Amino acid sequence: MSIERDNRPKRTATLTTNDQTHALPVMSGSVGPSVIDISNLYGETHQFTYDPGFTSTASCESKITYIDGEAGILLYRGYPIDELAEHSNFIETAYLLITGELPTQTEYDEFNHAIMDHSMMHEQLLEFFSGFRRDAHPMAIMCGVVGALSAFYHDSTDINDAHQRFVASRRLIAKMPTIAAMAYKYSVGQPFVYPRNDLDYSTDFLHMCFAVPTQEYKVDPIIARAMDRIFILHADHEQNASTSTVRLAGSSGANPFACVAAGIACLWGPAHGGANEAALNMLREIGSIERIPEFIARAKDHDDPFRLMGFGHRVYKNYDPRARVMQQTCHEVLNELGIEDDPMLDVAMELERIALSDDYFIEKKLYPNIDFYSGITLKAIGFPTTMFTALFALARTVGWVAQWNEMIEDPSQRIGRPRQLYSGYTERDYVSLKSR
Repeated sequence: MSIERDNRPKRTATLTTNDQTHALPVMSGSVGPSVIDISNLYGETHQFTYDPGFTSTASCESKITYIDGEAGILLYRGYPIDELAEHSNFIETAYLLITGELPTQTEYDEFNHAIMDHSMMHEQLLEFFSGFRRDAHPMAIMCGVVGALSAFYHDSTDINDAHQRFVASRRLIAKMPTIAAMAYKYSVGQPFVYPRNDLDYSTDFLHMCFAVPTQEYKVDPIIARAMDRIFILHADHEQNASTSTVRLAGSSGANPFACVAAGIACLWGPAHGGANEAALNMLREIGSIERIPEFIARAKDHDDPFRLMGFGHRVYKNYDPRARVMQQTCHEVLNELGIEDDPMLDVAMELERIALSDDYFIEKKLYPNIDFYSGITLKAIGFPTTMFTALFALARTVGWVAQWNEMIEDPSQRIGRPRQLYSGYTERDYVSLKSR
């Protein structure tokens, strides 16, 4: 059952500028802070607001994901992330994010069949991979190949056709694991492994990544379940940079494949999708348990630029709710694989112990976040750090698709056009080259 909300403003906020008073509507969501509607501000006052990073600006209305950073809450369509990670699976979560409701058994079977039976790539698309250098970053490959999908699937690029949007959404979710796995295989010089319809989503992905034609490969169910949880935890995260990029690209009328390619490009930035890779690089820098006190002291020194990566979170001022699930998953993977004599994992476990018991970390709420645990987990499974962001993109495709569909269907949505505070030259006359 969907929740309909009467969003007609019942309150106003007063803004006084240039000795004139303006009443601005205040809109309330179903949960979370109210927002002041400034959409008519420029027309009334000939002034803009200034908000670098848009951290105090709601660019859209959405019913998909809700975050309360102070309380450490993350909800997908109202469902707590930890409940979904424990009881659901990625396909069911994808259906929830896209449609708004958990599926019935019939709906689940149909959706799962549609995804798993469309995971193959157009054979000509495979030739794209050979155009990249072997050492190309997987995200560079994914940007190119996902953008190229629009050249092969002309029957799902008309954003004004609801059926074509429906088909494109499923194609993207179905083919992204294949693209990511092929990007990985290409980087290590191994032949591509085609998807298998008899495997579930996460198991199929791991099989495409780690199987080879010369021998049978069976995916460990505990590792597959861990991969599934990682996908669930990364599926959506409200209006982050890459999701906002997808919406902005989509607001121009761009086709869905181009919009998701834009999201991949944004996610590639180290400030967004590269945090788990940065956490592993930090562990490498520390090197051994014996050096941890040195780096802890540096982290506490305000004059030292060193920062512990994978601790604390920009949004979550309390504990990252995804980290609790990821912590359990990480330890399950490490126990299952029985990894010994890995200095980096030894450092990680000791850092975790200190962060959860040291007064400084507790007071500053510098708890290990999802990036800390996911980086360790993915390394233990066998992925190189260059694949971490590609796996993030694979999972986040579901959120991007859900947000893109919501944006397209929103009658109030207009093409994105942020304003600016201009501080350059005022008008000046052109001077010829000989006179300069």
